[in-house]
Amino acid sequence: MRAALYQGPGTPGDVSDNVAAIAVAAARAAEAGAHLLVTPEMSATGYNIGALSAQRAEPARGALFDAVAQIARRHGIAIVYGYPEAADGGNYNTVQVVGPRGESLASHRKTHLYGDLDRGLFIEGHTLVSQFEFRGLTCGLAICYDIEFPEVARAHAVAGTDVLIVPTGLMAPFEVVSKVLVPARAYENQLYVAYVNRCDVEADLRYCGLTCAISPDGADIARADGAEDLLVVDFDPAALATGRAINTHLPDRRQDLYGSVSQEDSRSIT
Repeated sequence: MRAALYQGPGTPGDVSDNVAAIAVAAARAAEAGAHLLVTPEMSATGYNIGALSAQRAEPARGALFDAVAQIARRHGIAIVYGYPEAADGGNYNTVQVVGPRGESLASHRKTHLYGDLDRGLFIEGHTLVSQFEFRGLTCGLAICYDIEFPEVARAHAVAGTDVLIVPTGLMAPFEVVSKVLVPARAYENQLYVAYVNRCDVEADLRYCGLTCAISPDGADIARADGAEDLLVVDFDPAALATGRAINTHLPDRRQDLYGSVSQEDSRSIT
């Protein structure tokens, strides 16, 4: 599976500007032979936009979906995009995957909300593992802060995710997430990670870029700097099989000792 990772759009603009940026990225991705385009967290609307977030929120099959579906059909490419999803109870920070025929392949609501920025705008999602099958690989979805919790990537590994797609809005000075945590998640769980960040400045946030694709051995397949960019990478099932044969962390786990990693009262002190 060939994927294009779009680091942008750099500035929030209005919805039409963001959709236009996704359309340009989709055209470039398709020209490069990509089957899938991944865009950042809240790529269709802007992220740090305050009250505009609620104004731009819409149902899963709203106008944004229709616009992205049209782009996907035009270029014959699947597209992962982010937007505020309006649903019963409030708005979610959501990513949706539109297939090359304009069909919905999957969606995911952010489960771990970051600080007042997220909590002031969104409610928590309650599905830990969201997956879809695409070109012979099982793809999983997480959003930004989700990947900073090891339980999320481990749950995906146990559920059979091959490529974990993580649209994000990582800002300075937290570059360590892209440089250290994301490669560790790929290595310890023997899966690919596509970590796709925003860039430039949005209100008082300066995004650090560093979009990357990480292989199951923890190495960079490709990595952007801080500027707008489009990375084109290949995710190879053979590399997954090789890595899983060499790295035996998953089958070697001692579940009889630690059970669920969320059990905080299971220790014994002597």
